[in-house]
Amino acid sequence: MSGSDSDGVSLSVRAAEKRDAGRGVARIPELARRQLGVLSGDTVVIEGDAETVAKMWPADPSVPENVVQIDGDTRANAGVHVGDTVTVRTKDKSSIQEADRVTLRAPPAVSSDQRRLAEHEATKKLRNRPVRSGEQIRVEGLGQEPFKVIDTDPNGDVRISSTTTIRIVDASGSPTASSANSTGASGTSDTASSGSGTTASDGAADADLEGETAGSGITYEDIGGLDEELELVREMIELPLSEPELFQRLSVAPPSGVLLYGPPGTGKTLIARAVANEVDANFETVSGPEIMSKYKGESEERLREVFEEAEANAPTIIFFDEIDSIAGQRDDDGDAENRIVGQLLTLMDGLDARGEVIVIGATNRVDSIDPALRRGGRFDREIQIGVPDEQGRKEILEVHTRGMPLGDDVSVDTIARRTHGFVGADLDGVASEAAMAAIRSRPTETDERDEWNRNPTVQKRHFDEALASVEPSAMREYVAESPNTDFSDVGGLEEAKQTLRESVEWPLTYDRLFEKTNTDPPSGVLLYGPPGTGKTLLARALAGETDVNFVRVDGPEIIDRYVGESEKAIREVFERARQSAPSIVFFDEIDAITAARGDSHEVTERVVSQLLTELDGMRENPNLVVLAATNRKDFIDPALLRPGRLDTHVLVGDPTAEAREKILEVHTRGKPLSDDIDITDLAADLEGYTGADLEALVRDASMKAIREVADKYEPDEANEKADEVVIERRHLEAAREDVDV
Repeated sequence: MSGSDSDGVSLSVRAAEKRDAGRGVARIPELARRQLGVLSGDTVVIEGDAETVAKMWPADPSVPENVVQIDGDTRANAGVHVGDTVTVRTKDKSSIQEADRVTLRAPPAVSSDQRRLAEHEATKKLRNRPVRSGEQIRVEGLGQEPFKVIDTDPNGDVRISSTTTIRIVDASGSPTASSANSTGASGTSDTASSGSGTTASDGAADADLEGETAGSGITYEDIGGLDEELELVREMIELPLSEPELFQRLSVAPPSGVLLYGPPGTGKTLIARAVANEVDANFETVSGPEIMSKYKGESEERLREVFEEAEANAPTIIFFDEIDSIAGQRDDDGDAENRIVGQLLTLMDGLDARGEVIVIGATNRVDSIDPALRRGGRFDREIQIGVPDEQGRKEILEVHTRGMPLGDDVSVDTIARRTHGFVGADLDGVASEAAMAAIRSRPTETDERDEWNRNPTVQKRHFDEALASVEPSAMREYVAESPNTDFSDVGGLEEAKQTLRESVEWPLTYDRLFEKTNTDPPSGVLLYGPPGTGKTLLARALAGETDVNFVRVDGPEIIDRYVGESEKAIREVFERARQSAPSIVFFDEIDAITAARGDSHEVTERVVSQLLTELDGMRENPNLVVLAATNRKDFIDPALLRPGRLDTHVLVGDPTAEAREKILEVHTRGKPLSDDIDITDLAADLEGYTGADLEALVRDASMKAIREVADKYEPDEANEKADEVVIERRHLEAAREDVDV
């Protein structure tokens, strides 16, 4: 039943673009498109172990010429996995008719009340989609679980059009009240076309209660920003399960386990679920704490039961979430914990004869896991699932806004640029919160509200509101921010600004120039000078200019009375900054923790040594820059100030008359000044004032002007006369007497 006009072309399967998930699209490179003689929107046949139909769209020019990009449902319908080869053929246009009726079977998660809405949504989302009976399709916006096409009228390959009636029946085959479908019993005839767990589709209602069966609906297209990590997990898990004979021929043992580690919310659990779904494996989730029991031996017994059940239902992936809670380092005090770790080691060693069982562990505390688990033969590979970069964040946002009606003013690229330090779970929260903000701001009039409910839209202002309320979890433990200050808010200090630009901004912006000239950028910058001259403000403005994460560490907060804790705090600061690079680590008052060794306390000496080690290790990461500020440069250990560490020293001194004028312009911006104030004359008259002094002077003058109105009127009347408030020269003169310089 080929229905094709040619022998077709052989192409290698690759995961679809994130935005294409659930759309039944096959993206084909230009060379293959010309060979097939098809145009965008034409229907093509994709043949693997089974056959399916899809809509052809052109691939991006960067995609290799031997690749076809199809989503998880299309892969499942064609009976193939990522990396397999398929034959793509044309489909005679006359052999695909418009459908009068298509009947879908809903996954168990869709209730009878939801099916009515689902019919309406499916009619919109599946328009122009080619389908055939027996296939699975996902309807965007109606959950992760795929629907099953159980009947079409006419039979064969059909295209859903605006006139097609879509009916949805439940998992047992019962139609909705409006559906009179004689083929609703999704019976035995529609055998699953292929993988992703659909072979057990008839028993969907009796899904495995212990673990999750494959077919949870999560595919590679639902994971953004982790393509490299996903490829590593795939080759460790998918190959041994899908091609075990290859390992036998190579005479090597397949991997026993994979340890995924990284900050919370980066997608460790999601990767495990997607891989299990794609390889048609059963998926057993084991939460660490539920293994624990107060009775001796019962915890170990529960572990053995998990592995026995996994072997009985092979191929199986056993997923230990938060594995550090049951596999911490053994010591003399933790008798129960030691026994559990020992049992887990024994079970993983016994996996040689296990058949097709692979263990995945996930943790955000990888260093606390017992070293015996982290050797070859147990967890063979450790894969870091880090904080996504800008491109990764864009992909994640595309996944979470795929079915969301976005306003014309919403730019996913702009949101991705603004969300440094946000992990996948945070971005999911941003999308959800933006949708909630849109719901909160919908019209109050009944007619207008009904209209909005029919065609809701999420605008840029809703995302702005969401970004203000969602905190980036990758940086939550430290004072981290993406400052909204830039160099226009810093008066004067032009030489210091230029030095900072060259030291910090240029390596990030002109990375190719540094690479071509084989030049290492400065690793650290020390801002020094009297108090109040703007060192901290410069650091914040620099982070705002370069649009990178800004991790601020106040020197004294590092010091801890317990041995080793201060050094650990330094290590964690740098580790977290590396995970969310590009970032600037700013040590304010660094002299508090880096006094010259030999003259200082033992704790401070250890902190200095740790800081030296971290600074030396920074050469490996050009996206990480250390800034430090002090007004006591002579107190700092000389080893920190040598080239290769804090090697660029920038003096932030008392401002000149010209700089004072610019500082005053910054602080009087938007203030109602009277005509008798000349900023130039005032700046010349304020010799010896620092930036902080000038800010205090202007603020004090403003307060005096406010006080005059507040003393004269009652609060309500005073607020009404706000437009009459003027800051005059006399207010500045009076403030000058109060500001102590």
